[in-house]
Amino acid sequence: MTKTKPMTFADRAFDRERWQRFADSVAVALVISLPWSTSATGILAAIWLIAVIPTLDGALLRRILLTPAGGLPVLLCVLAVIGMAWASGLPMAERWDGLKSFLKLLAIPLLMAQFQRSGHGRWVACGFLASCAVLLALSWLLALVPGVPWPWRGKGPIGVPIKDYIAQSVELATCAAMLGWLALKAWRERRSWVAAAWLVVIGAIAVNIFMIATSRTGLAILPALLLLFAYRHLSTRATVAVVLAGVVAAALAWAFVAPMRTNVTSMINEVEKFDPGAGETRAGARLEFWRKSVGFIADAPLIGHGTGSIRDQFRRVVGDSGMAALASSNPHNQTLAVGIQLGLLGTAVLFAMWLAHTMLFWREGFAAWVGLAVVAENVMGSLFNSHLFDFTHGWGYVIGVGVAAGMVLRQANAKAGG
Repeated sequence: MTKTKPMTFADRAFDRERWQRFADSVAVALVISLPWSTSATGILAAIWLIAVIPTLDGALLRRILLTPAGGLPVLLCVLAVIGMAWASGLPMAERWDGLKSFLKLLAIPLLMAQFQRSGHGRWVACGFLASCAVLLALSWLLALVPGVPWPWRGKGPIGVPIKDYIAQSVELATCAAMLGWLALKAWRERRSWVAAAWLVVIGAIAVNIFMIATSRTGLAILPALLLLFAYRHLSTRATVAVVLAGVVAAALAWAFVAPMRTNVTSMINEVEKFDPGAGETRAGARLEFWRKSVGFIADAPLIGHGTGSIRDQFRRVVGDSGMAALASSNPHNQTLAVGIQLGLLGTAVLFAMWLAHTMLFWREGFAAWVGLAVVAENVMGSLFNSHLFDFTHGWGYVIGVGVAAGMVLRQANAKAGG
């Protein structure tokens, strides 16, 4: 009988399967940390990168980089690196600060490669859902029992336990989209109690977004995801019923939920009374940033002003008073944020990346729906914010798209092989 040779330390250190399991576990921890801590997410992202490198298959990674979904994020980063060269007159620190906003996109093809090989993509989805469930429960606890001690107050009302109300509303809206698919699957499998349970959680999320984490971005994203879900997964009759139910829910919310009504009416009022020389308002500041940003792009339409040039461009046109005097490093629109730095060339690559990811996820299955929801949420949110460049929203896009794309490619390969 032949004895099995024991594994040496070197064998264990370079065992790809061990590294794969470790990298998968770190990816789960990474997505769990996302709603809670930027520091933890940054540390875990670094650990994940170290862990995933030994697992990479060069041939597989090359194939992914040659696809639009995997290659276009890298191309956008390459343009940002080159764009540092024509950011003339800017300190290197500002150029580097601008480049850092793009670099997280490089993780997309790495995650695609990791989860095309790994069968643990659902671990990441479960980790995100569990983390959001805790966030939702804590949010309601703090809102209903304000006296509960909680040292890490978020930026917003009492029911925002950490970070800010925009991040909370967007994360919960994405969670609701994922649960919607699970509820529909349970209903079609005649597991009505499971479907009802998921619908109760979705209702709790919707009410939380309407009443507690009431961001204008969240209020736009939630109905957009609902319409997309109905279009992709329901019959025409069911879609009409869902739309009517949504209209009724919105009408009831408008009548009885003061925070939502105040948010919408104040936005309309701020837009109607917009004056660059007046005092700062949320909608007014965005309009001023957008007005100036269009002018910046018109001055350098093809390749922009260079990576890291946003703050410098705003400094050059600071007004005397009111919102015109604001100097920003963020135009609060993803297209403008890329266009100022990389011009129409960079904007075309950004749009092509969004389109490539949309096309990849335009198929059936849980992973495809999660990826599509993440892309739709990012595109919608990026109308009002530079979400790809924001830490939490940017990493949410990278992890969601990268993991879901890997799962979709794995499933496609399995079908082709079968």
